[in-house]
Amino acid sequence: MKAVLFDQPGGAEVLYYGDAPDPIPAADELLVRVHATALNRADLLQRQGGYNPPPGASPILGLELAGEVVTANGEFAVGDRVMAVVTGGAYAEYATVPVGMALRIPDNLTYEQAAAVPEAFLTAHLNLFTLGRLKAGETALIHAGASGVGTAAIQLARAAGARVITTAGSPEKIARCVELGAYAAINYRTEAFAERIKQLTEGRGVDVILDFVGAPYWNDNLASLAVGGRLMLIGFLGGAAGQLNLGAILPKSLTISGTTLRRTPLDQKIALTRDFAAFGLPRLASGELIPVIDRVFPLKEAAEAHRYMASNANVGKIILSVP
Repeated sequence: MKAVLFDQPGGAEVLYYGDAPDPIPAADELLVRVHATALNRADLLQRQGGYNPPPGASPILGLELAGEVVTANGEFAVGDRVMAVVTGGAYAEYATVPVGMALRIPDNLTYEQAAAVPEAFLTAHLNLFTLGRLKAGETALIHAGASGVGTAAIQLARAAGARVITTAGSPEKIARCVELGAYAAINYRTEAFAERIKQLTEGRGVDVILDFVGAPYWNDNLASLAVGGRLMLIGFLGGAAGQLNLGAILPKSLTISGTTLRRTPLDQKIALTRDFAAFGLPRLASGELIPVIDRVFPLKEAAEAHRYMASNANVGKIILSVP
């Protein structure tokens, strides 16, 4: 099969379009003909040598896919359209998917649209609801609201009856976040978000924060949380090291949680997939939830897609179309 490969860590130039062995599905897996996949920050880190796949995972990049079932298994027949999170291998013509991780693609979504769903929406669902315990009537602060996970999180929180505040780095991104359902959007380049949170919540703070930035936001995040608030750390784009003040954690009874979907045990990921299927698939089918796509690149242009993601210009997901 054709796939995007690299032989040594490096910049986007190390990626090339070449031949790889066809994957062989295990007894509890589907073989899927991939029609589209999507970029994630983890792909850039893995390409650079900083985020190796877990044992047993494909070394080929790609953490989500949309495609067509090639080998029947369980409830899925040959030809069924499915989308899924995978531990690797999606930058290719074929990939294997654990049966429990496969989601049926709603009829109203194309393969490119479906490829924008799994990683973003499952990550957001995991951190907002499973770990963050966000409920109707509460307030969530979602950093990087124009990112793939951010655009999914805004919509999921809104659909659950929560109020959403978000941060983003340009007027265009701010406008898109509001369009998707954010109650308020803060331009982090021109405003101190902790001060705005105080104003917007009348000093109470927010109940849940999704943070991709890490150490630079630590103190302002803690200051922005209400009593009993939950901070979900899902990335360290701004760095993981710094001088951190722990003083707010005990008096506010805060919960700090960190997770990566890729390394979550399979049984927990299957349970998450089922939870999202019940909540999210009907809303995707009705159009209440929408996958947000910035650009679509051919698989052969994966290197250019990586450069584009590194520029931080995208609003929503960057898709690779697989011929």
